[in-house]
Amino acid sequence: MTSRPLLILVCGCTLAGSAAAGSLDAPAAPTGPGSGMYTLQSVCDRLSTGAAGVKRDSFAEPTTGPTPTMCMLNEIMDHMPAVDASGAKPTDVLNGKPFWGLTSGAWGLKTGTMPTQMVNKNTTSQSAGYYDAFDLATVDIDLVVGNIKSGVSIFGVAGTYSGSGGTISAPFPVAKTGQTTPYAGGDDGNLQKGAAWPSPRFTDNGNGTVTDNLTGLVWLKVASCIYIDWTSALSSVATLASGSCGLADSSVAGQWRLPTVKELSSLVNAGAANPALPAGHPFLGVQPTNYWSSTTSAQNTSNAWGVNLYDGSVNSNNKNNAFVWPVRGGQ
Repeated sequence: MTSRPLLILVCGCTLAGSAAAGSLDAPAAPTGPGSGMYTLQSVCDRLSTGAAGVKRDSFAEPTTGPTPTMCMLNEIMDHMPAVDASGAKPTDVLNGKPFWGLTSGAWGLKTGTMPTQMVNKNTTSQSAGYYDAFDLATVDIDLVVGNIKSGVSIFGVAGTYSGSGGTISAPFPVAKTGQTTPYAGGDDGNLQKGAAWPSPRFTDNGNGTVTDNLTGLVWLKVASCIYIDWTSALSSVATLASGSCGLADSSVAGQWRLPTVKELSSLVNAGAANPALPAGHPFLGVQPTNYWSSTTSAQNTSNAWGVNLYDGSVNSNNKNNAFVWPVRGGQ
């Protein structure tokens, strides 16, 4: 066999169509700011405590090997959230509030869509959603002790009514006048007949209104806000609403009215004067003069009945200017 020499060709050219390799310094040179990164410990801290973490200015070779104080990948994975079919959905979280979804169909950072609702007093069926704290008395002004049978509590309001049948209907007991001083045998101060007043007699609702726990009526706390003639008083009180006369009760026009003469007289304490009101009442600006009722005098229709809060007397006067004490509720 004849041997032949081995020929080796060395080509210094570039093959057509070959692709150039990417930069070995991507995304930046090792000492450049673009090579900075968070440590595993920073990632671990973010997952466990929410810490912001500090990003290194540039890549640096470690000077020592990993130590037991450094989070390992398995520990980081332990902090990771897992899919949970019972996790919250956007409809479970208040509208606009961010949360981390855990369900497979809504994984990751999400925003809640649960609507904020207000209680509708006109129905027992309420819409789903978020309800901020509220006072049931502002939803239903009839939720007062005088409208609930004694011994019965509704939403924490303990009733004081002791009439027959457990509902407010005739015959309704006549309340005591408040006079406790006797001036003659068999007089009011001596016998003190009538249904006892509840204790406390009044509840300051903290929103510009006061509830009379004897009658269940809700009165304007500021008793000197309106001074006007009788005819104008009827329309003025009908437009009264939250935001005026010290009110912050969410009431709207049409809920307030001028009291009847009997309703206005129900406030009187016959054992007091200047003003003729029960001791410890929470009202402000009570004037020792005449207040209008909505009741016209049958003997002279140019007059209307009023109550003088100096001594509690009931009188018929020409329908000129007098003070007005708006009321809500009643049968």
